Amino acid sequence: MITLILGGARSGKSSFAEKIAQKNGGDDVIYLATAEAKDKEMEKRIKHHQKTRNKEWKTIEEPLYIGEVLSSIPDEKVILIDCITIFVTNHIFSDTNESEEIDYDNKENIIMEKVQKIVEESKNKEIVLVSNEIGMGVVPTTELGREFRDISGRVNQFLAKKADEVYITIAGLPLELKELSNKIKNEYKE
Repeated sequence: MITLILGGARSGKSSFAEKIAQKNGGDDVIYLATAEAKDKEMEKRIKHHQKTRNKEWKTIEEPLYIGEVLSSIPDEKVILIDCITIFVTNHIFSDTNESEEIDYDNKENIIMEKVQKIVEESKNKEIVLVSNEIGMGVVPTTELGREFRDISGRVNQFLAKKADEVYITIAGLPLELKELSNKIKNEYKE
């Protein structure tokens, strides 16, 4: 089963995802973290997340190869993956140096292959995915910002189609989207 939790910055998405993981896995949850502490501010964010999560959970830090890690985890496990948006960022900047131009089409193809592998390796596991909904704000002023927003949006759409449950959190309040979307689709069938 795949549960996707979307939301903006500080919307409560990670804490809601942790509640779902705790409910379904208790103390036997694997927390798959994608962030890397490359500066002091990110280090502080990571420490905050570490403080708030269940101390009994096993943490695996993996910025790029989530699908490969999932393939090594036994079936029936509860796995919380935080965060898909950082995973996308990691791939955009992997194998790229600052002086070269980023081939966004190629990066998106690689990212989508990796996301498909995550879905494939999720069979017989309980997966809770956290991702940022970043497409509802101001259009970014840079090409990198626009490409990141677009790739992230397409990744979220793909995951939402594959997920069994999809939530969005706003101001700490979760709203279930998939069931509501199906109800609306059924009302407007041609």
